Amino acid sequence: MPKYIFVTGGVVSSLGKGIASASIGRILEAKGLRVVLQKLDPYINVDPGTMNPFQHGEVYVTEDGAETDLDLGHYERFTSSPIGRLNNVTTGQIYHSVITKERRGDYLGATVQVVPHITDEIKERIRMVSKGKRVDVVITEVGGTVGDIESLPFLESVRQFMLEVGRDNAINIHLTLIPYIRGAGELKTKPTQHSVGRLREIGIQADILLCRTEKELSKGMKEKIALFCNVAPEAVIEARDVESIYEVPLCFREQELDKVICRLLRLDYKAGNLNDWKKNVVDVLKNPKRSVQIAVVGKYIELQDAYKSIYEALKHGGIANGVQVALKRIDAEKLEANPPEQLLKGCDGILVPGGFGSRGIEGKVKAIQYARTHKIPFFGICLGMQCAAIEFARNVLGFKGANSTEFDSGTAYPVISLLEEQQEVKSLGGTMRLGAYPCELRHGSQAMTAYQKETVWERHRHRYEFNNRYLEEYEKAGMKIAGVYPKGNLVEVIELDAHPWFIACQYHPEFKSKPDRAHPLFREFIRHAIKNNSKKSGVRNGKKEDLVSVREEE
Repeated sequence: MPKYIFVTGGVVSSLGKGIASASIGRILEAKGLRVVLQKLDPYINVDPGTMNPFQHGEVYVTEDGAETDLDLGHYERFTSSPIGRLNNVTTGQIYHSVITKERRGDYLGATVQVVPHITDEIKERIRMVSKGKRVDVVITEVGGTVGDIESLPFLESVRQFMLEVGRDNAINIHLTLIPYIRGAGELKTKPTQHSVGRLREIGIQADILLCRTEKELSKGMKEKIALFCNVAPEAVIEARDVESIYEVPLCFREQELDKVICRLLRLDYKAGNLNDWKKNVVDVLKNPKRSVQIAVVGKYIELQDAYKSIYEALKHGGIANGVQVALKRIDAEKLEANPPEQLLKGCDGILVPGGFGSRGIEGKVKAIQYARTHKIPFFGICLGMQCAAIEFARNVLGFKGANSTEFDSGTAYPVISLLEEQQEVKSLGGTMRLGAYPCELRHGSQAMTAYQKETVWERHRHRYEFNNRYLEEYEKAGMKIAGVYPKGNLVEVIELDAHPWFIACQYHPEFKSKPDRAHPLFREFIRHAIKNNSKKSGVRNGKKEDLVSVREEE
């Protein structure tokens, strides 16, 4: 039987339980332990697939096609834990399953209640994530904040589960906040005491406290927290604000969090180390050789988490090239009303990410035209590829009004359209091309040069496809079809030969990028952005002559 770690949060939301869980996974993997991570989400939606990105943030897609919470992206970036549909459980999924069983008669006429039927279903999902696998530790993050009504069934299930498997086999790690009151110049522990007390009322005793703080916790303060929260002093771990999320595993390791976990779970302690992580990720981030500025032209720019994997994959591309990637977030709607030069001038590369709906599309098309005509490295992803096809059709092929049928069902040139079998689909949830599909790359293409493979598997989340009716015209005009999904001959990658680096793909490569293993397309995109920057800044023969480091622009 594996050991279990349940990660909960208190005081306020957005403390970073996902990053904390992923970091714990990382330090345990460094010891040779096999880890799997799971997220329990309290919302009633079956999955986040139809939720507004402004409310929920990015929808993270797994290899098996599950639409999941963005925290699963952190799990995959930090660890080698296999992630799939069993790793994200929502209240909606739980109730859907229980009601289906009730309708089928599985409960033999019993009154269906939260306890035991809902809690039993939740406990079964916790067990299922490691069933049939060689797993040493299961890390389960409970979404929400202690005290939320929505989280209570999950917390009750955790209480029961910990009792059933025994204290030597399951622990609770509680992430909390130690606020700094500037007027008084003091850190305050009372919110943490109340949060731990609220958790105890539910029947769960915290074993380890991760204390988010902007100031260092003194030994005396840690001892005070330990005394009033009923934990060992060494189990009070400072989770201080850091420059990069990739420093968090190092901070936990320095405070011997791994040793505390092994002691509580009766696991053999192996020293392990994070030397490679420090050397190849954190040190590179902290000491970049130079900086490049990348414009991300999107429609959900106001929310940081809406393009979380995109931003992280760009950082990974920077790490692979030893540079800082400064992001310039540009609202696509603003481009519709302003000359592109006004917002895009000075950028070393332009990336247009995915999305749904017609809002901001014309701004994305303008950004792509600017990148194409000004020879600026361009990277289009999902909707970004579709917009690249639309821009080329209008401005190179001369197809006036060319569009996607998603935005204009009556366009004379539907260069992007639904497949025939999708025409009658009405439901939005779970009806797209989702998950990993093979892509065969064309020899001699920039894409194949980047991957160094003939066939790659990448994750998808879209409905509309490139219309092969126009394929011949595109290729004659200089747009290369660099990758296809062989079953159905669907276009997956397009690129321009007469351009330093212009690649767009229908899939989402950002989901498979890691800080210590950047995705090939992001690595090459940043490499070409560096070349573009060198031309502008006067860097010659590797010497920096006139380079101004650009900080991230909000």
